[in-house]
Amino acid sequence: MIIYKTAEEIEIMREAAQIVSRTLGKCAEMIAPGVTPFEMDKMAEEYIISQGAVPGFKGLYDCPSTLLISVNEQVVHGLPTERPFQEGDIVSIDCGSIYKGYYGDHAYTFQVGKVSDEKKKLLKVTLECLMLGISEAKAGNRIGDIGFAIQQHAEKHGYGVVRDLVGHGLGKTLHEEPQVPNYGRRGKGKKIQEGLTIAIEPMINMGTEKVSQLDDNWTIVTEDGLPSAHFEHDIAIVNGKPEILSTFKYIEEALAKK
Repeated sequence: MIIYKTAEEIEIMREAAQIVSRTLGKCAEMIAPGVTPFEMDKMAEEYIISQGAVPGFKGLYDCPSTLLISVNEQVVHGLPTERPFQEGDIVSIDCGSIYKGYYGDHAYTFQVGKVSDEKKKLLKVTLECLMLGISEAKAGNRIGDIGFAIQQHAEKHGYGVVRDLVGHGLGKTLHEEPQVPNYGRRGKGKKIQEGLTIAIEPMINMGTEKVSQLDDNWTIVTEDGLPSAHFEHDIAIVNGKPEILSTFKYIEEALAKK
């Protein structure tokens, strides 16, 4: 069952999302060769608590961390480790918060130092996929319209669109109905209506769309070992149009100072 949100609920969710946005901005300040995911995770937990929220992932499904940090061929759900980031890595950082009982959940893939042109293009196209998907999230369209826009753009560039993991509804729980795949057919799926709140999150691979899970029962990796990128925003349908509740502004400001 899809739970549509009131204007008041959407405003709480906006603040939950903005807390995540600011946390990712702190990650942007910190990320560099030699920094460890473990250090970043500790910082994020302390910052979220300082904002009057609690980490959204830690403890959920027995998740041991505040952040999920996925490097290079890791697609999503990477657990923080002591392995330092290295020059040329790309790093997806996914973060959640709970504020006044509602979730914020979004993600950004960072460049560590100088990365290859191939990785830069993957990040650029994946971010474009996110924005194209969001543009289709308007009242009267269907969930398949979002996935179709993402899939077409990614596959046009020869990239693989992950099938095994999808975006999702968002609210008092992290994963609500409907599922929001990054592939699909126009005019198919649930109808998009006023008050819908969803997380749209393209996971785009440089090679095959096929993925597998590591022995830690969390980390998802590409089967061919090629890099993957992941961007995510929280969206509410307000006055028939998609409104982005999260922002990359804090990330962009931090990266501009480097």
